[in-house]
Amino acid sequence: MVDLGIIAAGEGIRLKNEGIKVSKPLVEINGVPLIHRIINIAIENGIKSVSCIINENSNDLKDYLTKNNFPVPINLIVKSTKSSLHSLFELSKIISSPFLLTTSDSIFREKDFANFINFSINKDQADGIFATTDFIDDEKPLYIEVDENFRILNFYDENNGYKYVSGGMYFFKKSIKKEVEEAVNSGMERLRNFQRFLIRKGYTIYAYPFSKIIDVDHVSDIEKAKKFLMNETEII
Repeated sequence: MVDLGIIAAGEGIRLKNEGIKVSKPLVEINGVPLIHRIINIAIENGIKSVSCIINENSNDLKDYLTKNNFPVPINLIVKSTKSSLHSLFELSKIISSPFLLTTSDSIFREKDFANFINFSINKDQADGIFATTDFIDDEKPLYIEVDENFRILNFYDENNGYKYVSGGMYFFKKSIKKEVEEAVNSGMERLRNFQRFLIRKGYTIYAYPFSKIIDVDHVSDIEKAKKFLMNETEII
């Protein structure tokens, strides 16, 4: 049984500054809100429950998640947090491994996601499997160093010749509750720093490449995502 944890506690400031009125997870791509898409795809691939954290100002998102009749339980945390790691800390109180952690703003091919879940479930001797992509269109990409077997060796903020970047989806087979608590208590904030922390702790984590993952951070990304999903072709 695999659970899904969604971090949707951000303010979506860049989209709001560009005129978007709804909470970021409710931005529609071809008529489907971002968060609805990830929940539906996860359910189609065997996810049994969803735990989601949203911020205290996202009343529209709260209403959407509580009033929609999803076919699996939706466990909702309404709490504004200071960072993505603090959001994970709150989720870790109610979610157990194995689980998939994701944000709500990633657009990807459904086939890639299905293969990722299947690979992660069946990957032996792995503590975690993280989605990666060589399509780099993020303002602050997190570069990943891997060995010949695609085991992750480290993460970098700068491009030192590494092909892949983080795709924002993380499958945890081993419990990380103690590590999350330790990281938060040490003053750590960013999720990318927690990923480095897990490597230092000796966690065995593998990368799984998606063909493309688009983060919807700007209005221009909405159109890119629409074309990507409608045409299933290369993005111009």
